[in-house]
Amino acid sequence: MSLTLRATLLFALIASLVVSAVGFYLYYSMDKELVRRADYQVSGRVQYFRHLLANEFPLSQLSRNPGLFENMLGNERDILTFRLEGEPPLINVNPSQLILPPVAPVPDGQPLTLQTVHHLMAPDGTPVRFARASVQIEDGRTVEITGAHFMTEESRLLETFRWEIIGAVLFAYLLIAALGYVVIRRGLKPLRNMAQEATQIHPSSLSTRLSTENAPQELQQLIYSFNDMLERLSEGYQRLTQFSADLAHEIRTPVGALMGHCQVALYQPRTVEEYETLLANNMEELERISRMVENILFLARATDARSVLTITGIDVSSEITRIQEYFEGLAEEREMELYGEGQGILYADAILFQRAISNLVANAVRYGDEGSTITISARPQGKGMEIDVTSQGNPIPPEKLGKLFDRFYRADASRSEGGSSSGLGLSIVQAIMALHQGSVRVTSSPQGETRFTLSFPGPLSDPDHRLS
Repeated sequence: MSLTLRATLLFALIASLVVSAVGFYLYYSMDKELVRRADYQVSGRVQYFRHLLANEFPLSQLSRNPGLFENMLGNERDILTFRLEGEPPLINVNPSQLILPPVAPVPDGQPLTLQTVHHLMAPDGTPVRFARASVQIEDGRTVEITGAHFMTEESRLLETFRWEIIGAVLFAYLLIAALGYVVIRRGLKPLRNMAQEATQIHPSSLSTRLSTENAPQELQQLIYSFNDMLERLSEGYQRLTQFSADLAHEIRTPVGALMGHCQVALYQPRTVEEYETLLANNMEELERISRMVENILFLARATDARSVLTITGIDVSSEITRIQEYFEGLAEEREMELYGEGQGILYADAILFQRAISNLVANAVRYGDEGSTITISARPQGKGMEIDVTSQGNPIPPEKLGKLFDRFYRADASRSEGGSSSGLGLSIVQAIMALHQGSVRVTSSPQGETRFTLSFPGPLSDPDHRLS
């Protein structure tokens, strides 16, 4: 069911309930008013004859003209009886022969009120209002006067009014539903316009944004959120496109080198030593491709949150010493010195922790100035710990700092061209920190001091934590 139709039906239902409630109130008020008027009519009629007999109206004359009272009642089904105590009725006008229940008459001298009027239901279902009162005549005898009114016309009027209310409710429901559909459909026009604009967005036009012009306030927040989503999709799509291009470029270089080596070797016969050299060179290129594929697979698993962390307590001082010893030979080749400081227990995946620090140290050895010092330091930070890797080299421009963690990005491409660097080391570091729910940041001073900081949070609640 469409939103327009659903809102229309609900709106019409609510409106019909309101109209029904108003109609019921009017019906109840009219019923109550008709009963009140009937009670006034009955009590007034009895009081009139009561007053007539109390003012020395001859009882004999009253009994000689019974037809007079029938004419006074208008030939209706109304009842009027006069009875002396202990005797048959002197006058008994009762066309329906309805037997009234015995009730105590209102004593002489006590006025009739609406509360002294009684009610019953006739055999045909017609409501009857009646009253009974006594009066003392001139000779000292007591006359009992009974008056009753059949609410026939009132019942017909209420029945007619009831059907009119039902018809009005049905008509109001249909009318409100039709008008509500038109109004709601017109009100939802901005939503249809937004959907129409959204259908025009394709991968080739991700820069298109939904317009907020003339959009109602309720849809503006949705449009802003949708545009933000498009912004993220566009950025991700561009990065994926760039990643694909960079990946093709990175693989093309070693593959081209392998093909070139093989073509040169097959051009003419070679000695065993030359073939061995060729195989050794090809093995280096294949190892480079293998490392690249391994890094890409790691990033894919980390991005899809399928990696499982084995969280253990790590002695930071021992790990820093181990990394120093591992890179000591490479650092000596460039006359660099490795210095480590800090101690404590860090809760992380030991293998991934070593890989993240190793990538940063390898990056510092590769791009740092010869003869400089690389410092690995650890310090507590809240419940967690921060690891700094500081090196000296050329300052990194601020516009390049934000791109350092992009895949295949190199701040100094000339120094890594043809080397072992694949441009994925810092991306892997960022992925490792994301798996640990931590962060990595980088600063570079104008004096050439570059510092990478890894912020590890406190202990994770689940030792075998899996991202979800």
